[in-house]
Parts: sequence; C-alpha cells; structure tokens
Amino acid sequence: MLAGIYVEDAGQPVVTTILLVRHAAHDDLGRVLSGRSSTPLNRNGEREALRLARHLQQDMIGRIEASPCLRTQQTASIIGGQIGLEVKAVAALDEIDFGEWTGRTFSELADDPLWDAWNSARATAVPPRGEGMAAAVERTVAHLEGKAGADEGTALCVTHGDVIRGVVCHYLGVDLDHIHRFDVDPASVTRLELFPGAARLSYINRAFA
Repeated sequence: MLAGIYVEDAGQPVVTTILLVRHAAHDDLGRVLSGRSSTPLNRNGEREALRLARHLQQDMIGRIEASPCLRTQQTASIIGGQIGLEVKAVAALDEIDFGEWTGRTFSELADDPLWDAWNSARATAVPPRGEGMAAAVERTVAHLEGKAGADEGTALCVTHGDVIRGVVCHYLGVDLDHIHRFDVDPASVTRLELFPGAARLSYINRAFA
C-alpha cells in the first residue's frame, strides 16, 4: 500500500486525483445509525446533491463510483445526471457493517458499553456481528490505490462519513482512535491525490453553498 505524503521534486509523477464525497442528507441523519440500511435522501439531500453536481462540473471527472447503499447511489446518480456519467456500484466503498447496531437510534446506543468502546477505541473495537474500522479502511484504501497511475481523469467516489474519515486518518498517519477530531459533513468533498509511492490530501470536508 502507498505510504507517506508526497513532496514536490523536479520530476513529473503521474497524479491520480480522487474526490471523496459523502452522501447528501436523509431523514435519519444524526438520529439513527443507518449503516447499510436502505435509507433514501430527503428533499434537502436531493438539493444538496444537485448543488454539489453544479460545482463539480468544472472538474475533469472521468468516472463515478459509489457505495451500494441507496443514499450514496442517489447522490451519485444526481451528480452523474448533471455531468453525463453513469454510476458504478463498488462494494469497497460501502458503509461500515455495523452488525446488530444497524438501524438503532443513537439514544438507544448511548448506554451500551460496546458503543462507548467503539467511539473511544475505534482502532480496535468491533460492532457486535459487524466490521471493525481498520478493516473498513483497509478495503477502501486498497480500492483507491488500485487507481493510482490510471489515466482516466478524476475519480469521484461517493461513500460515507466514517469511511472518508478513516481514509483521511490513514494518509495523515493519525490513529483511528482520533477519528472524531475532524468532520466530514453530508455532501462535502475531500480531495486526495495519489502519486507513485505517496499521497497528498488537498482539502478535507469542503462544502458548496
């Protein structure tokens, strides 16, 4: 896997640009741990995705990929409809599998000691019958790095908030236990550039009004 942060030199390395987009808003946002459930965008989310699409038209996007979840597919389809690209569903971009927690409200989870462990020891904790954070980051990073050197234009990958935060932690060398030190908001964009043997984050959590 790639490691390190890219440092400018006199050469001209092949740069692969990836725009990581979090899906737009839905009714369960901030209230329910949606996980891999079929949660659709609400009207505000549809407007967010359309607004984002208009800003992304200036980027040389060559392909659009999205998590199989409904809300990511809808977000990606709205963007693709504006720029004339079809969406490819990619399992590696899927939400974390929260197992038995899927669909439960955050208020219900508040008294669960396993939930507390998940939020304080994200690098090692695993949801009951679910997927650990490290495993989710590993599959996502492996997919992204498989694009390094591809001459297909910018890749737009629509995925989920914690997945994006995990990828950012990976490339900044930040322990996953500190994943809550920054935000990744709905319909925001995080720009990642991959070079041979290295990577650079151009920006994180950029929103468009």
